[in-house]
Amino acid sequence: MKDLRVFTPARVSLGRAGSGLPTRAHLEFQLAHARARDAVHHPLDAAALALDLAPLGLPVVRTASEAPNRDAYLRNPNAGRTLNAASRESLAALHGHFDAVFLVADGLSALAVHRHAAPLLACLLPSLTGWTLAPIVVAEQARVALGDEVGPALGAAMSVVLIGERPGLSSPDSLGAYLTWSPAPGRTDAERNCISNIRPEGLPYPLAAQRLLYLMNESRRRKLSGVPLKEEAALTPSA
Repeated sequence: MKDLRVFTPARVSLGRAGSGLPTRAHLEFQLAHARARDAVHHPLDAAALALDLAPLGLPVVRTASEAPNRDAYLRNPNAGRTLNAASRESLAALHGHFDAVFLVADGLSALAVHRHAAPLLACLLPSLTGWTLAPIVVAEQARVALGDEVGPALGAAMSVVLIGERPGLSSPDSLGAYLTWSPAPGRTDAERNCISNIRPEGLPYPLAAQRLLYLMNESRRRKLSGVPLKEEAALTPSA
C-alpha cells in the first residue's frame, strides 16, 4: 500500500496510533480541511485579476451577480446565476457578434482563478486564430450558469466559463472550464462540456488548453455542446 503514495496525493497508508491516526496525519488532515474552507470564503480581487488578464490582448470588463456578498452567494445559489442590473447594462453597451466569450468567475475558489485563469488563457488564446472574441468578463460571486446570461448579453455564440471549483482536501485551488454552445438562461449541465482540475498538480495548462481548443472548435463546427459532444482529441503531453 505504501507504494500507492508515489502515484496519488490521496490519503492512503497513513498508519495508525492505537485506534486513531498518527498525530502528523491527523494534523495534516485538519490543515487541508482548513485550507479548503478558507478557499471557499477567500474574496476575489477583481481589480488585480483584471490586471493579470490585461496582457492577453483582450479588453476586460468587470461584472457581478445579484449576490451582494459571500454569505448571500453561499446561502442562495440562484443569486450567483444572474447578473445584477448594473452589469447587465454594461454588457449591453458592448453587444456585438462574437464567436465566444470567456467569463472568469470566482465560483467556490477565488484562489483557483487568481492562480490559473491567466496562465491557461495565455496557452489557449494564440491558438484561436479566426475567432472573434468578446471582451473577457470578470465576474464576482458567480456560478457556472452566469455564462448563460453573459453570452447573449454580449452576442456571443459560445460561452466558456473559467471558474473556481469546489475545494477538496488535496486541491483547494482547482480551476474548471465549462463550455456552452448558444448560451441562454435555462441551459442545463447536460448541455455543457466540462474540463476540471486545471492546475499544475492536476491537468497542466498546455493539456487543458489543448482539450479546450478541441472542444471549442468542434462545438462551433457542429453547433452543439454537452452530452452529444465527445472529447476525441489525441492529446500530446507537454515536454
